[in-house]
Amino acid sequence: MIDEQTGDSTPAMAVADDALDVDAAPKSSQLGGMWALFVGLGLLMIGNGLNGAVIGIRSTNEGFSVTVTGVIMAGYFAGFLIAPTLVVRMIPSVGHIRVFAGLASTASSVVLIHAIAVFPVSWTLMRFVFGFCMSGLYVVIESWLGEMSTSANRGRTLAVYMIVSTTGLGLGQVLIAIADPNSFRLFIVSSVLVSMSLVPVTLAATTKAPTVSVPDPVSVRELFRTVPTGVISSFMSGSSAGIVFGLAAVYATSIGLSLERTAFFLLAPMIGAVIFQFPIGRLSDKIARRTVIFGVAIGGAGVAAILMLLPEQSVLVPVMMVGLGGMMFPLYSLVVSYTLDWTEDSKIIGASGTLVRINGAGALAGPLVAAPLMSQFGPRWFYWSLAFVFSVVILYVGYRMIAKDALPMERQKSFVPFPARAGFTAINLVVKPVRKATRIASGRHVTSRRHVHGDMERHPSSVAGEREPSMPEIFDGSVVTSPLDGD
Repeated sequence: MIDEQTGDSTPAMAVADDALDVDAAPKSSQLGGMWALFVGLGLLMIGNGLNGAVIGIRSTNEGFSVTVTGVIMAGYFAGFLIAPTLVVRMIPSVGHIRVFAGLASTASSVVLIHAIAVFPVSWTLMRFVFGFCMSGLYVVIESWLGEMSTSANRGRTLAVYMIVSTTGLGLGQVLIAIADPNSFRLFIVSSVLVSMSLVPVTLAATTKAPTVSVPDPVSVRELFRTVPTGVISSFMSGSSAGIVFGLAAVYATSIGLSLERTAFFLLAPMIGAVIFQFPIGRLSDKIARRTVIFGVAIGGAGVAAILMLLPEQSVLVPVMMVGLGGMMFPLYSLVVSYTLDWTEDSKIIGASGTLVRINGAGALAGPLVAAPLMSQFGPRWFYWSLAFVFSVVILYVGYRMIAKDALPMERQKSFVPFPARAGFTAINLVVKPVRKATRIASGRHVTSRRHVHGDMERHPSSVAGEREPSMPEIFDGSVVTSPLDGD
């Protein structure tokens, strides 16, 4: 054992009853604050979903080309991509509640500007600012939930986070049917929803604000060298999400669907995400996760191909969109889980942050590529683009299955129901430092930190080439593993 103050190495003796676990049982105020954050998140997501749907429909009605609309919708993902690093730097000096209030107020105001400045440039800029604010709000909520959660409820907290965010987004898109999208009313409703998210957060989130910092980065090159399947699949998963979130309303309006049918067309993928997420996740805990990724990608490509062949007004289209969402959204969760399976414990936070950025880059690229294709060759290229994205995953994962053995089942961690548009701080709900105090011979205590993922621990002896842990490491409670050789 190394004394962190003196640097002296002394024999270590593990004393179980001296272990200090910071994951103490939550107090009632913490539980109230957690649910307040979920209420705030739900209102945010409803406002977000409504705003995106209105802009997609209104852009077509205003005569903007599909290509221009794709650029407008991509502005959201550009803002979403760059916000986390900047927001994390704001939090220590300003405080969580003030940052949340500032970003929510800005996002609410931006929504209203759409109603009074109906120009492609202004809408693109406002979408960028709105995406920036939403990403920053996720950072605040996720970091707060990570601080409130314990080892006993962390998985459940992440599952609720996923359900609330997905359901809220779907409900917001359904609200397009309550008023004429060509008027200013829906923008006002969206603005009110975003503003109202401030109420539960500022009044009930009483827990001590956590310290948030940007994790030590893991370069894309290093992550690709370790988990190439994770990098490729994350980018393609983000692309599919960007196409659906950015262009589904454009497609529905282009083919002349009524507002009611458009609302259900947009809601259907969210329903699929909630229905299929956990069954697919449980399956991936029982068989090789890469095999499940391959199967889900085949399912997604197959559903997209069927949608290409169905008549545009067919009643089966919304049903198939449920299936599309049921393949698309769990795919990203599978990719996150698979990447964490292959990543060293010490690099999980940095790797997850890199994976989120890769996914965000894919979401930015998706509508920028698909929109010109839809403009040039017709609305059905909405489905062709999705089929292409899934096909890339099929081809690459299929190649890796032939070229590289699968990870042994005993090395797989538990499935992570990771929300499609979550930020890197959400990973704290999966991997959270646990502090353990160990008494040493001199009578002093040292504190080590280890990371726990789900309910499973690493088994270093299960993979050839990994060294056995030394006695001090065993006594200290943290087993260091060597990197695995790619996936």
